[in-house]
Amino acid sequence: MGVLLVFNGGFMIIPSVYSWIIGEAVALDIGVSALISIFVGLMAMFTTRHHDKDITQKEGYLIVSLGWLFMVLSGMLPYVMSGEIVGIENSFFETMSGYTTTGASIVNDIEALPQGILLWRSFTHWIGGMGIIVLAVAILPLFGIGGMQLFSAESPGPSADKVKPKIADTAKRLWLIYFGYTVSETILLKVAGMDWFDATNHALSTLSTGGFSTKNASIAYWNDSPLIQYIIILFMFLAGTNFVVSYYAFKGKINNVLHNEEFKWFFFFIVSFTAITSLSIYFFADTSLASIDYPMVLGPAESAFRHGIFQVLAIITTTGFVTADYTLWTPLLTILFFGLFFLGGSAGSTSGGVKIIRHLIMIKNGFQEFRRILHPNAILPVRYKGASVDQKIVYNILGFFILYSLSFIIGAVVFAGTGLDFESAIGASASSLGNVGPAFGDLSPVDNYASLTAFGKYWSSFLMLIGRLEIFTVLILFTPYFWKNT
Repeated sequence: MGVLLVFNGGFMIIPSVYSWIIGEAVALDIGVSALISIFVGLMAMFTTRHHDKDITQKEGYLIVSLGWLFMVLSGMLPYVMSGEIVGIENSFFETMSGYTTTGASIVNDIEALPQGILLWRSFTHWIGGMGIIVLAVAILPLFGIGGMQLFSAESPGPSADKVKPKIADTAKRLWLIYFGYTVSETILLKVAGMDWFDATNHALSTLSTGGFSTKNASIAYWNDSPLIQYIIILFMFLAGTNFVVSYYAFKGKINNVLHNEEFKWFFFFIVSFTAITSLSIYFFADTSLASIDYPMVLGPAESAFRHGIFQVLAIITTTGFVTADYTLWTPLLTILFFGLFFLGGSAGSTSGGVKIIRHLIMIKNGFQEFRRILHPNAILPVRYKGASVDQKIVYNILGFFILYSLSFIIGAVVFAGTGLDFESAIGASASSLGNVGPAFGDLSPVDNYASLTAFGKYWSSFLMLIGRLEIFTVLILFTPYFWKNT
């Protein structure tokens, strides 16, 4: 955790220096916050340097959960020190939303914030996107600390699909792809018409599937620039795809990409839901009702397609960018998008949600149950990628989905207890747990989470955390047998 705090402080120096170059007063506040994080991290490393460095599975879960919490406490310092976000609960919420790549915000006027604060806000997305623990496992071996337990604790799917046998090599390669995509999108957005600052911030938010923008209207600010929106569409797709698939593509192993079952279904879902959404917008949606303009730059058909695919990708990948208030389109699309809150992107991507691979295995297991009823003595395993899936993994996925569903229900009930109406409560719970960002009702794409009570903001932050860390990693800490020495 000391290593994580040092890294956090190191990243914090970047917006501090940028803020100082452009002459903002918050440069000192961000710089002091960076020094505090680095100092505390170094002290933690120094005082524990002689401790046993073998990490057990239990310690892996603790490091992931507590490490994330300490990163949030460290990351909120620039907001608190500068006073740009008033209230501890607001700073905590904004920072947790950043690191968990949820993208929900309590800031009413984003464009009034100093650029240094906005840049740090986007960096919290980028740091959390690939996972601060995956970053750590590439560095911890330098200190003689093994990282496999950490990688397993934060693995976004039922198994950790590895590019190379050594976990540190895997982390480094994935980070290289992540960094390369970020630089590429920044350059493309600049060429398409954004300035360097906006391009950098939106690239940081897109590749992390976060959703923080530098504009109050989010990506709708560029509704008159289809090219900018299509660039973001492309990189949302790449960010929602398993980064191992990207690695295979760069290595020229196209068959590995084309035969990847999860990737094929991910692509199929996007095409199918985009078709439904685009046709619904074109034929049935009264776009004049929405509070965001819809300039028909290339005609109504192109506009319907662009808004359709943008919002489908933004929700499936849990990026949360918006080009329109989709809750005002049609009731069908409102229900459809609510369902997409529970879909999620690919395992091994930076997206949140349940993940497509889990849905595939649950559906396959459901169909196999029909066959098992008819043939009770037959051995009928669930197959994925041509191989049998271990029954333990199937049980783990079913258990995950049950806990995810219960967390959603309990989350909605608690939100309702804070005063939210039905639509807002279920939207807030699904969005927080799935790390989506915008929701429904009072928390729609053109609103934010500032209206939540202080308790509601902490509760939403808790749901963001358990959703980002795959439910088990956090909730297992609340079980009595986790703390038993057996």
